Amino acid sequence: MARAAAHAALDRNRLGAFLTSVALRLCIDFYRDIDRRSRLLQRAALAETPGTTEEDVCDEDFGRWLLGQVQHLRGREQEVILARAKGISTAEFARMHNISVKAAEAAFTRGRARLKNVCAKALEGCAR
Repeated sequence: MARAAAHAALDRNRLGAFLTSVALRLCIDFYRDIDRRSRLLQRAALAETPGTTEEDVCDEDFGRWLLGQVQHLRGREQEVILARAKGISTAEFARMHNISVKAAEAAFTRGRARLKNVCAKALEGCAR
């Protein structure tokens, strides 16, 4: 507030109104921050609750099945997909394997496309 009041371009005739506006905005920012933190904590609490719905169980089962299908991919495609599943970025994967980021991204794209085709074929088999 003191810094705002000491501003060189401040109109001294409007100092009271200016400081009132500054105080109100600081209060608004303070309560917005509290609200934002509260929402983040609620999201974190929801994220920590274990999924027990039927959909969650199916998602986990599908994830295990899909991870098994990764074993059928070719060398670099398999490596980059497994690295991404572990949370390693394609750029980090490229650095670790001394290849270009473009090559790592291409291998990831090819591997993902092959897995998509495997999923499509499996769904076709289920529909019959």
